[in-house]
Amino acid sequence: MKLVVHPLTPDRWSDLEGVFNARGCSVARNCWCMYYRVSGKGAYTRPSESQRALSKDALKALSAQDPPPGLIGYHGKTPVGWVSLGPRQDYAKLARSPTMKPVDDQPVWSIVCFVVPSEYRKQGVARELLAGAVRYARKRGVRLLEAYPVDQDEPSATEAPWFGTKTMFDEAGFGEVARRKPARPIVRLQLIGD
Repeated sequence: MKLVVHPLTPDRWSDLEGVFNARGCSVARNCWCMYYRVSGKGAYTRPSESQRALSKDALKALSAQDPPPGLIGYHGKTPVGWVSLGPRQDYAKLARSPTMKPVDDQPVWSIVCFVVPSEYRKQGVARELLAGAVRYARKRGVRLLEAYPVDQDEPSATEAPWFGTKTMFDEAGFGEVARRKPARPIVRLQLIGD
């Protein structure tokens, strides 16, 4: 499935709501892609109706900022997926994560989450979102793009589809730079030369 990706902006907010409210996207509706943007156990990370509303409002507010908090993928005019990406420092939880903490102090953008409704899965949507994220980051002048996929070849791999698979990132040219848990590599793609 070929997609066109666009940054999340306030005028595209209803399209993102359509993706997150679709069948199979309950994890996305629980955090509204704010979980990794905050650190600690505060109001954004305690599952409740108020937490979901707070997270949704926070992501909506981020849609008006630059850089935007992610990209929406469209098949024609239909929104079919989401990828959260931005400067690593925008994801406060990464700094404290034993698995995803920074490898070094190089400025990188992080890809943290993919959301694809059930009806569009297994059609290459996540791969197209990743390709769109690479193009977008390159256009923004990003030097390094980093992600934290699941290596499904490892017996200890858990089901966490929002991170994407190592295979998908391998196919896109990313290379492993660290691995602190058997099934959770950190991968990078250099977009602009040294």
